[in-house]
Amino acid sequence: MTHGYTPGTGRSPEPAGPHGTRPAGGPGADPYAPGPADGRPAGAGAPYAIPRQKTAGTAEFAGPGFADAGAGPAAEPPTGAPTTTEPAPASAPARPGRDRYLDVLRSVALVRVVVYHLFGWAWLTVLFPSMGVMFALAGSLMARSLKRPALSVIRSRVRRLLPPMWAFAAVALALMFAGGWNPREDPDHGGTWGLLSLLNYLVPIGAPPYPAEAGFPGGLLESGWAVEAAGPLWYLRAYLWFVLASPLLLWAFRRAPWPTLLAPLGLTAIVGTGLVTIPGETGNAVTDFAVYGGCWVLGFAHHEGMLQQIPRYITVSCASLVMAFGLWWASGHLGPEGWDLNDIPLAQAAWSFGFVVILLQYSPSWQELPGRLAKWDKLVTLSNNRAVTIYLWHNLLILLTVPIIDLMYRLPFMQSERAAEALDSASTLWMFALVWPLIGLSVLAVGWIEDLAAKRRPRLWPNGSRPAGRGGAARPARRG
Repeated sequence: MTHGYTPGTGRSPEPAGPHGTRPAGGPGADPYAPGPADGRPAGAGAPYAIPRQKTAGTAEFAGPGFADAGAGPAAEPPTGAPTTTEPAPASAPARPGRDRYLDVLRSVALVRVVVYHLFGWAWLTVLFPSMGVMFALAGSLMARSLKRPALSVIRSRVRRLLPPMWAFAAVALALMFAGGWNPREDPDHGGTWGLLSLLNYLVPIGAPPYPAEAGFPGGLLESGWAVEAAGPLWYLRAYLWFVLASPLLLWAFRRAPWPTLLAPLGLTAIVGTGLVTIPGETGNAVTDFAVYGGCWVLGFAHHEGMLQQIPRYITVSCASLVMAFGLWWASGHLGPEGWDLNDIPLAQAAWSFGFVVILLQYSPSWQELPGRLAKWDKLVTLSNNRAVTIYLWHNLLILLTVPIIDLMYRLPFMQSERAAEALDSASTLWMFALVWPLIGLSVLAVGWIEDLAAKRRPRLWPNGSRPAGRGGAARPARRG
């Protein structure tokens, strides 16, 4: 099959993972921008307008212009001298910073995607609906950006998305062609159409094609590797559709917020339940747009402050009812993987919608990570700056852990039957342990393309650390 979903898994946006597990979806964004998740490709400035207050002694603002003029106590006026009270000079406008709460949500969503694709645990789609969260964060960023002219915003978003995708496509297509795939002879998309569909690797308006079976150099991977590696590209198509539709969606939301917010759920009830069937990849794309459209528009509502205008008990109660409906619907429409909501569009739409409402309603808008979370600050920053890279490459990297584990069987101390059985029983845990160093290597190797796409100076490891200045003291990283 060459469409964007794994054969036999329905319309799941998180296609099957290695060894029969089902890989997972995304992004957006944009972590410090999409795609996969936020919707913005890598780190594009300060995406969330959180005012940062100057405080005394804050090193971040202690540049030459903020140095104290004197060191000692202020001189008192002579006895009997008249005193005058001068108005304090107006403080400089607060500098916007990143909302670290939203950054944490994106990081958790990315980790959940990797774990789901590796282990294939269906209950993870209920525990944390990553794709709905990532689309909501991307929608919030898009609403903020649309203060500028719409065409320039769309152009910027597309520019941030495409170069990282082109890098992945160059490697994936080279491996597919080396494995003997010929798109002209593909049984699903052969001939001229097969060649034209390759253009979706340049601009993912539709589903990029890939073979159901293809060889791999050296025979390191099984013949279905391309389905696993290229499956997550569905997210880029969905993200691009949302970006193109956002000016119209935001216009409609500001004039009729509730109908615009709830319309995707109604559309999902039509196209995601079999009431109306749209065949092929067009149907998959429309279903994805409907399922996650409510979350994208919730991002608009979060940015516009709509959720904060509603009493929390009302918001949480209504969201809980929507989530309960999603679980009730899922219970009567279980798919091949049981409670995997990716196989049940209406349940996925309702559960993700209510879940995102609660997350955004309780949004504390952190300027800095609080308490014990502070020790994760650099990893959160890195994952947000390289979200597109992590999302695009993680499935292929999960697959590449298999030949690495195979090499372990050749070690001298692994030659006993007992040692081999122990490695067999823990192979998935070894895959989990190995995939993170491989993801780190991918960040070093191709992550800098996200910086070029955002017109920034390329960085190898953008985790917020700054080298020491000439004076020898390290300057604190700015959150933009």
